[in-house]
Amino acid sequence: RARRRHRRRTTMSLEWLAEWSCSLDGLRDLIASGIQSIRDCDATALAAVACLLLLFVWYCYHVGREQPRAYGAAVNALMQGAEANGLQNGYAYCQAPECVRCAHGDGLNQKLYHNLQEYAKRYSWSGMGRIHKGIREQGRYLSSRPSIQKPEVFFLPDLPTVPYFSRDAQKHDVELLERNFQTILCEFETLYKAFSNCSLPQGWKMNSTPSGEWFTFYLVNQGMCVPRNCRKCPRTYRLLGSLRTCIGNNVFGNACISMLSPGTVIAEHYGPTNIRIRCHLGLKTPSNCELVVGGEPQCWAEGRCLLFDDSFLHTAFHEGPPEEGPRVVFMVDLWHPNVAAAERQALDFIFAPGR
Repeated sequence: RARRRHRRRTTMSLEWLAEWSCSLDGLRDLIASGIQSIRDCDATALAAVACLLLLFVWYCYHVGREQPRAYGAAVNALMQGAEANGLQNGYAYCQAPECVRCAHGDGLNQKLYHNLQEYAKRYSWSGMGRIHKGIREQGRYLSSRPSIQKPEVFFLPDLPTVPYFSRDAQKHDVELLERNFQTILCEFETLYKAFSNCSLPQGWKMNSTPSGEWFTFYLVNQGMCVPRNCRKCPRTYRLLGSLRTCIGNNVFGNACISMLSPGTVIAEHYGPTNIRIRCHLGLKTPSNCELVVGGEPQCWAEGRCLLFDDSFLHTAFHEGPPEEGPRVVFMVDLWHPNVAAAERQALDFIFAPGR
């Protein structure tokens, strides 16, 4: 028996060596045929391929080193009037050179490009073509935009431009917000009781308006969480974490309760960018309240979401009677549905708070 086993093992070893030899012969033949194919290839074709490879390498280097064009006088003129008063859309701009959201002009353009280069070095240039084009051509885009849509800070080219979006644009988040309407409303009503004791309770902010009063209670302000306010609305804050398209990591992301008193008119203005959709969930919607975006009026409805692009010229007003109380919405910024996932990641890096 031992001899039989030894013979079997010897036979198996010989078969394995024969198969391995055949495999090596096949690999050798494959390599030889590949080398012969290259030799038989036309020298002109090889030269053309080599030239194309060199052009591709040069283009990648050029894209990485190219500096963006300056904004020019058009953008500076756009900001000049508001900066003279130190206010923009009711907010005081900090004017700090390191703040992407508040800085304007050539310094901002160079800073954005530097941030894009830093992102590409860490990750990849793949999928960055539209962002690169937007930063490089920002001055031309902003100066040549029709007056109906002029984002103040950053315009991403080749996005669909409509004043209002259907609910299906971000269906999951819209339905989630509407299902939690009562939760958000209850936390607002608890906050609102503080107005009976003082004109501006802690955590609320009064914004500049031509007439009336416009108050906001931020949970997320320009990408930064407001911990004290979030503790007062814990269920609403947790809800933000369940939204798939909420902008929470860059300066264009906000989440707040917005309240207009009767007789309030918000001056016409433009938002900072077209990469987002602003979502309003109606909490309290008295009569004679309207939102006008790009010249198209819409009314809020309690428990329903209204989606719009705030880079369009827009205004809001409450002309209802005082006894009906304020108009109240929960506002949250969502990604524009046509901004790709790779672009969202890059924009979060470029426009990160404090970068």
